[in-house]
Amino acid sequence: MNMDAFFEELDSYFEKNQVEKIDGFLTASLEQAKEEEDYAAYISICNEMIGFYRSVSAFQKAYVAAEDVLLLMEELKLEDTEHFATTLLNTATAYSAAGDYAQALRFYRQAVQIYERLLPAEDYRWAGLYNNMSIMLEKAGENREAVDCAKKALAIIEKQEGNEAQTATTLTNLALVYFKLSENEEAKNCLSRAIALFEQGEGAPNEHYSGALAGMGEAYFRDGEYEKSLDIYERALEDVKQHYGENMSYGILCENCAAVCGAMGDEKKQKEYADRAREVIGRLQRKEEKA
Repeated sequence: MNMDAFFEELDSYFEKNQVEKIDGFLTASLEQAKEEEDYAAYISICNEMIGFYRSVSAFQKAYVAAEDVLLLMEELKLEDTEHFATTLLNTATAYSAAGDYAQALRFYRQAVQIYERLLPAEDYRWAGLYNNMSIMLEKAGENREAVDCAKKALAIIEKQEGNEAQTATTLTNLALVYFKLSENEEAKNCLSRAIALFEQGEGAPNEHYSGALAGMGEAYFRDGEYEKSLDIYERALEDVKQHYGENMSYGILCENCAAVCGAMGDEKKQKEYADRAREVIGRLQRKEEKA
């Protein structure tokens, strides 16, 4: 199977914002790899599926793809390889995004055990692991440990050249944890650095830019600067919709916009955003239940 052609077509769907075509394309490509008994392609495509389904909040499909590929890799005796660790990380991130932190932590710990056997402490791949664990720990309420993981990731990433976007993403994650600890100035400093890094590159900022914008929207809201907060939340909404459509993050951002409008006393706009949030989140939950 020609994987260069596969990734070229997949990337084109993202670039053209044709998210609705990706599910069918991934499914057909996986079937082709299965028919050709191209296990390397099969593993790569499953990992792409896990990430895509997570991003559009189709978590049951992500779990199915993860279970499928992990079983295959065990049958191929690949369970003590970096590739297996990468798949564990993707799986853990999907469970974390769905709110199943116990399962996420189980997969993260499996990945840590493999990395400890295979990688030096300064290896760049540790940064991805620390970053993802930080996100999960923050969601689980383990904020101090989350800060520690994010700082470990940042220390590794900042030593690498050309990693502005990854540095910005890590700073965004760190800022969100500082908010949880009520360390608002630390959070704002991280977000200011993150947004500047996202915006300094050529072309449109990457898909994590919306997270930095949303974080700054929270910072302005906490400071009582509601107009600035609403403006930047709305920018985050457009960025999420552009990259992933109206997913769960889009619905949550609508809830945030409604809260800001309520604080501003704009009841009409508050209702519009609240109704939109209910519609999007309800639709996604019903879709997940049917999956």
